[in-house]
Amino acid sequence: MNILDILVIALLSIGLFFNFIAAIGLHRFPDVYSRLHAATKTNTYGSIFLVLAVVVFAIQNYLNGAQAGGQIQLAVHSLIALVAILIANPTSSHAIARASHRSGYLPKGIVDAMDTGITSTRENKETEEENEEEKQNGA
Repeated sequence: MNILDILVIALLSIGLFFNFIAAIGLHRFPDVYSRLHAATKTNTYGSIFLVLAVVVFAIQNYLNGAQAGGQIQLAVHSLIALVAILIANPTSSHAIARASHRSGYLPKGIVDAMDTGITSTRENKETEEENEEEKQNGA
């Protein structure tokens, strides 16, 4: 077992870890926005590491004297697939999030502070001073 074998195993392990975390995120998160975050980020990273493992494996086989044309073709096709993933994954995630937002689907647990109104810092200080005076006078 040489250094390239260890590198392939490490890249595969990292890629599988990220894809496993993506599956857990899809299962555990409550709404579409959180699930998109989990799926897009971790799945993209997982794909990067898995494709890099394939490229390193192809280069290792090329250096060991395997079919030269087939190994180079495998590495190039894997890199082209990686570029397609890097373009398509964020683009599709954005399209899904935009469609969810336009359909009126809000994230769970969101608090809209604009419904209750916003008070200025001066009003907050005046209210605190009035409360302190009432406590002193009433006690």
